Amino acid sequence: MNENHALNPTCRALIIGASGGIGSALPEAINTAYGITDIVKISRSDDGLDITNEDSIKNTFKNLDGEFELIFVTTGALEINGVGPEKTILQMTPENLRAHFEINTLGPALLIKHLHKLLPKNRRGILIVLTARVGSIGDNNLGGWISYRTSKAAVHQIIRTSALEIKNKYKESICIALHPGTVKTSLTLKYVGKHPSVSPDQAAKNILNVVNSLSPKDTGNFFDWTGNKVEW
Repeated sequence: MNENHALNPTCRALIIGASGGIGSALPEAINTAYGITDIVKISRSDDGLDITNEDSIKNTFKNLDGEFELIFVTTGALEINGVGPEKTILQMTPENLRAHFEINTLGPALLIKHLHKLLPKNRRGILIVLTARVGSIGDNNLGGWISYRTSKAAVHQIIRTSALEIKNKYKESICIALHPGTVKTSLTLKYVGKHPSVSPDQAAKNILNVVNSLSPKDTGNFFDWTGNKVEW
């Protein structure tokens, strides 16, 4: 990923989950990096979007028109209903596992289903779903976090499979999973510990550096914030 494919100011951007830590930092970063001013921001808190409900997605997206060269899905949850990541399989409950699949797997799957139609037909368009390295099966050497890890691993399969299909219709499209690193947000506050972490603003800049390096041959892959591939 050594090429530079920076976007130009006439491009359009769409951010789903724009009220979250990274989602709220992306608009300014996009404007600063590319001069893009046509940035559409959608979130649950501002627009009532329920990513687990397809009717809600359809109603929220029905007024979107035209094409978007850059689309971000920044939704996700680590702690749901006050329940944090499990330390052992003994702490896993059906309710928590289902909840993680609803938000971290079903939600992005429904979004990809409807968002990919907004990519440009005949030029480079990028659909990025923010995920997590802990969703990597091959990179898992610590265990724990059963529900979160599994929901992320599942969404990786959805991204990979969808990317192959999308490319058949949108030849210059790029659909990837991206691990943004450990970011200081409400999502990770309790769990950062001694891990190196960055602010949402810095995370957004790092993400755009990856965007600049992407080409259609990268579609269907899993990258981290440095632009390196992460094993599935």
